[in-house]
Amino acid sequence: MMRRRGENESMTNAQRFSGGPEESPDSPWSPEAVRAAGPEGLARLLGDVGHALEEVAKDPGDLFTTQGAERSAFVDLMTSQQVIRGAQDALEARTVVALAEVTRRDRTAAARDAAAHESSAVPSQTVLDKQAGGILRRDLSLITRCSPSAAGSTLASARRLVSSMPKMLDALAGRKVSAQAAYAVSGAASVLTEEQCRSVDEALAARLPFLDGAGVRGWRAEAAAAIMELDAEGAALRHRRARRHRSVTVTPGEHGMARFSAHLPALDARLLHKRLSLEAECRRAGGADAGHSALMADALVDTVLGRDGAMDAVDLDVGVIITDRALFRPDAGDAAQIEGYGPVPAEAVREQLRAVTTPPSSTEPDPFGEDGEETRAVLRRLYTHPATGDLVAVEARGRAFPPAMAKFLTWRDTHCRGPFCNAYTRQHDHIRPFSRGGPTSVDNGQDTCAHCNQKEHDAASVERIEGSGGTGHRVAWTGYSGITRVTGPTRLLGPRSPKHQDSAKDRAGPQPGAPPDAAPQEDEGG
Repeated sequence: MMRRRGENESMTNAQRFSGGPEESPDSPWSPEAVRAAGPEGLARLLGDVGHALEEVAKDPGDLFTTQGAERSAFVDLMTSQQVIRGAQDALEARTVVALAEVTRRDRTAAARDAAAHESSAVPSQTVLDKQAGGILRRDLSLITRCSPSAAGSTLASARRLVSSMPKMLDALAGRKVSAQAAYAVSGAASVLTEEQCRSVDEALAARLPFLDGAGVRGWRAEAAAAIMELDAEGAALRHRRARRHRSVTVTPGEHGMARFSAHLPALDARLLHKRLSLEAECRRAGGADAGHSALMADALVDTVLGRDGAMDAVDLDVGVIITDRALFRPDAGDAAQIEGYGPVPAEAVREQLRAVTTPPSSTEPDPFGEDGEETRAVLRRLYTHPATGDLVAVEARGRAFPPAMAKFLTWRDTHCRGPFCNAYTRQHDHIRPFSRGGPTSVDNGQDTCAHCNQKEHDAASVERIEGSGGTGHRVAWTGYSGITRVTGPTRLLGPRSPKHQDSAKDRAGPQPGAPPDAAPQEDEGG
């Protein structure tokens, strides 16, 4: 087994270069000296370092000569660069916010000076703030070489990170989360109040150990679920508003191509994607040699335009995981999870699920036939790990995952389990290969994309690990660099907020099929 290490180990290399924590406070590199020098001093320090690095990057000399060099030297160099990048990203967020405050102050002072000299009225603070915002967006655009619109988004997200999400900002500085993921989380929290942002920040900070290998998609899903649990009523309202803006657009592309996009409710979009994916698999099995995505595009065009090869109508199922609370009580605060998509407000799927979980009247035929009652019982009850919210289950003997187990893996993992991978799941993978004695079980299984399923070829080891305190299904991916990242499934049930804990017993009532005096069960879904 290879020795594992994380990014913190690379700090040793940075400390070795700069002197580390034992360095004298009088050194210009010490944190005390940097703080005392103020923004001007930090700018000079970074300018000197930046100039030196720029010259080395342009003319590295023998620095990157590989003859006689150890691979570990370049691994250490890469990890040290990531340490610097994380700190720089967090410093940039703080700098943007400070620049915004100074711009607002100076603009207000300039307006008051002009009013005193010209005997004109001072514009309202709202007008002055708008002017200052425009000045800042333009300056950020010119400094960072991004569009004014992107600069405005950066400002809003940076301000939220600095003022309302300090733990996420600390995680960014420590490179526990990428800048792209941190800004995605901050953007998702734009619909919340400052107090709510702090609550989401606390919830995500508690999840950091489980999100070590999460990509941007995983972080967005975690943030979305936390927001829905915190503000169930607001999430439902935002869904209803967004649903009214369904649309189809065409965007010109390059080389005679275009992008065709449909803005749809998540459940409909996932059904559409799954149908096209299944059709692509059928065409590949029939001898088509185009790529999977290309075959999906062909199936869409053939069907919409009525060409030969159009898809036939079929019944599809998409896994929807939702608690009894959310299904029957709109203010429960639990998000629903759509297979292959992630969390959505319960409002987005409640009506569809009620339709299939409610028995028909005595005069109507049962759409599920003779097995209707049993089918509805399955739809109503899906169990999760009481501590982690992960789905848990069974084992089989063959190499291929049985259909029920395969579906279970897809529902539990929601997207590829490879570290930082944002792809849809395509294959069911044995964590410990079947050829090496790995069982065909939920515990030894995970859903991956086609690329991450080649883990035996590009990773030093991938193994199931056990954590303390009921940390659920965790898999450690270790590269040949020695760096290890741990991935886990999407958390399907979040921690209950005090608001919902206090109100659950009073208002939820008994669960379907439970005794009249039964309390709501926290570890079940419907």
